[in-house]
Amino acid sequence: MNRARISQKDEGLKRQRELTRIGRSRLRERKKVLSGFEAWEKILKQKEKILKVLGGTEEDWQDWRWQLKNRITTPEVLRKILPLSDQALWELQEVSKTFRFAISPYYLSLVDPDDPDCGIKKQSVPSILEILDDTGELDPMNEAGTSPVAAVTRRYPDRLIINVTNMCGMYCRHCQRRRNIGEVDRKTPREQIKEALLYIREHKEIRDVLITGGDALLLSDLELDWILKELSEIPHVEIKRIGTRVPVTLPQRVTDNLVKILKKYPPIYINTQFNHPREVTPEAKKAVDKLIEAGVVLGNQAVLLKGVNDNPVIMEKLNHELLKIRVRPYYIFQAKRVRGTMHFVPKIEDGLRIMESLRGYTSGLAVPYYIVNAPGGFGKIPLLPQYLIELSEEEAVLRNWEGRIIRYPNS
Repeated sequence: MNRARISQKDEGLKRQRELTRIGRSRLRERKKVLSGFEAWEKILKQKEKILKVLGGTEEDWQDWRWQLKNRITTPEVLRKILPLSDQALWELQEVSKTFRFAISPYYLSLVDPDDPDCGIKKQSVPSILEILDDTGELDPMNEAGTSPVAAVTRRYPDRLIINVTNMCGMYCRHCQRRRNIGEVDRKTPREQIKEALLYIREHKEIRDVLITGGDALLLSDLELDWILKELSEIPHVEIKRIGTRVPVTLPQRVTDNLVKILKKYPPIYINTQFNHPREVTPEAKKAVDKLIEAGVVLGNQAVLLKGVNDNPVIMEKLNHELLKIRVRPYYIFQAKRVRGTMHFVPKIEDGLRIMESLRGYTSGLAVPYYIVNAPGGFGKIPLLPQYLIELSEEEAVLRNWEGRIIRYPNS
């Protein structure tokens, strides 16, 4: 074996050792962040406590209507389940005068009562910071100004949104539409939905319709069946999408009858919102499996939230856990600048840092797009770290995931 081949082999072995070191280091860091599967025993203990407080049974727990009816909506009931100081109770009472809150018993069971920085708790339990915020906007995406008819938001040439309800299994503290929550749950009146459908029929360039809310899957089976049937009968509508957080906050809603309805109207794409690995549980997987059985294509639109998941290891672990249950990481959204939620909004450089930490360190399947929604309703803007350093007619100067500078011929 000549010296050149020996040198090449030595370099190859050196490179393999380097990759092994990097891979094992990342693995050690990921193991520190527990998924819902890994924390399941503790979650089940919280479930037992919640059932005792609410006077429910295992049969009740698996009934999504019971889950909705028994959402935790007062600070006093919440205190029976989570440890809250007198100060924390007072703060909750003050916030709830301005911003409604509701947490499904299932999602509350995911909260780690021993972790003051629990990302699940931050997403579900109100913070005093919500009423101290005077910088955010009520409607930063200008949904009111991009609505050609009631219940419709349109920002693009070939697609639009139908807003069908204000109801959710849980009212996320970072919600972009918290202005619509109001004091009571309500679905969009049938006449407004009909007006939206007429608009779609008259605009043949619309090929993609997103049904959202609130949470679109909290409509009754009959109402959802009707909407999907109407859309499926419009020849130029090629794709129906549903926006829902049900697999995350209320997986019991994915019933056998719901599966039968979804099966009837392909193709249906569902984008959900898992934001933390702890949300990926056996119950969530069960719901996802049923949706996949219905022929639904599933993607995830995480929201980058300060103090919840603005951490490279947490985001990497989340995306790995999602792929294990057959949900494709699709977007990481920069949190919107909504009034009452500004404490969740990270710096854009934090998002870019996370994207840097994913590319090359994990498979492309686990690398979503990082998206900033343009204020005023001007659509999604993808952001990437800068990998193109210089470009001429002769060559491109590129930077790879490790920071190595690569010269690539361009002629």
